[in-house]
Amino acid sequence: MYSVLRELVVSLGERSYPIIIGQGLLGHYDLSGHVAGSTVMIVTNDTVATLYLEQAKACFPGKQVDVVVLPDGEKYKDWSTLNLIFDALLEKRHSRKTTLVALGGGVVGDMAGFAAACYQRGVPFIQVPTTLLSQVDSSVGGKTGINHPRGKNMIGAFHQPEVVLIDTDTLQTLPPREVSAGLAEVIKYGLIRDPGFLGWLEAAMSDLMTRSPVALGEAIYRSCQCKADVVALDEREGGLRAILNLGHTFGHAIETFAGYGSWLHGEAVGTGMIMAADLSVREGMISVADRDRAVNLIRSAGLPEWPPVTMTPTDFMNLMSVDKKNVDGQLRLVLLKSIGDAVVTADAKAGHLAATLTRFCDQRQ
Repeated sequence: MYSVLRELVVSLGERSYPIIIGQGLLGHYDLSGHVAGSTVMIVTNDTVATLYLEQAKACFPGKQVDVVVLPDGEKYKDWSTLNLIFDALLEKRHSRKTTLVALGGGVVGDMAGFAAACYQRGVPFIQVPTTLLSQVDSSVGGKTGINHPRGKNMIGAFHQPEVVLIDTDTLQTLPPREVSAGLAEVIKYGLIRDPGFLGWLEAAMSDLMTRSPVALGEAIYRSCQCKADVVALDEREGGLRAILNLGHTFGHAIETFAGYGSWLHGEAVGTGMIMAADLSVREGMISVADRDRAVNLIRSAGLPEWPPVTMTPTDFMNLMSVDKKNVDGQLRLVLLKSIGDAVVTADAKAGHLAATLTRFCDQRQ
C-alpha cells in the first residue's frame, strides 16, 4: 500500500499542477488521469531503470508505455544524449498526443522536460523525481535544459509539468553524497525565504542525514511549498524567482571548471552559498554570526566548504561572466540581506567580491 503524506499546488492559472508527496507511490499511484493521450514515453537512466522502471510503468494502467534509457551522469546532459530521446520518440512513432515521463534525478528531469518542450513544438510531461535534489528543486517550476561546455544550463526552455509525483522511499537507495547534495537546496530555502524553516533544519539535520521518512517528508514539503510560492509570483524569472539561485553563480562556475559531474550540483551550490554569505558580510548586509550560522548548517549536511584547490579568482570571474542572471554585462549575484531574506544585486563592490574570491581560492580563513 502507498501513503500520500502531503499535497500542494503550483498555482499558474491554466498551467497549475499538483505536487504529490508520499511513501510507496511508485508502482501503486495511478497517474493515467494526467495523460491525455494513449501513449507514454518514460525517460530514465541506466542506474534508476534497474531500481524503479517497472514500478513506474505500473503507474500508467491502460497506456502504451515505451522507454528510453540514457547514460547516467551530468556529463551526458548535452545535445547528443538529448537526441536519444528524440530518436526513441520518432522510432516508436509518438505523436503530439504523447506524454513524456521523467524518472530520475535532475539531469533526467531537465532533459526530458526540454525534449517535451521541443518535440513536435511541445508535448506534456510528468516529473517523477528520485533524488532529494530533484524532489525539492529541479522537478518544480518548469525549468528545463542542457549544459554547454562554456556554461551550465545555458540552453533550455520553460515548460511546466502536468504533475510531480514524489516517492520518498526512493531516497533510501541514494548514496550519502547525493543526500548531502539535495540538502544544499533544502537549506537554501531557509536562507532565502523562511527563517523558521532554517531553525527547524538546524534541529532536524541529524534525522535528515539518517533519512528519517518523517523528517524527509516535512523537508520536501516545505521546500516545495517555498519554491511553488516563488514560481507562482514569477514563473519566468523576471525578478523574484532569481533569489532561488542563491549560491548558484559561484556554484555553476565550480561545476564548469571542475568538469560536469566531478562535483555534484548540490555540492557546488553548498560551497557557493558559503561564498555568497561571506560576500554578504563584506557588503554589510548580514552579521558574521549569521554567516557562521549558515556555514555551520551547510557543514552539518556534509557539504564541502572550499572550491577546487586549483581554481583562481580569474577562473571564477571568467565563468561567472556567462551566468544567466547577468544583464548588459553586469554581474548579478544573489546575496543575503538577512537570514530568510535574499536580494539580487549588481551593486556588490568589486573589491568585496575580489576579497571573497581570494579568501576561498587561497583556502584561508
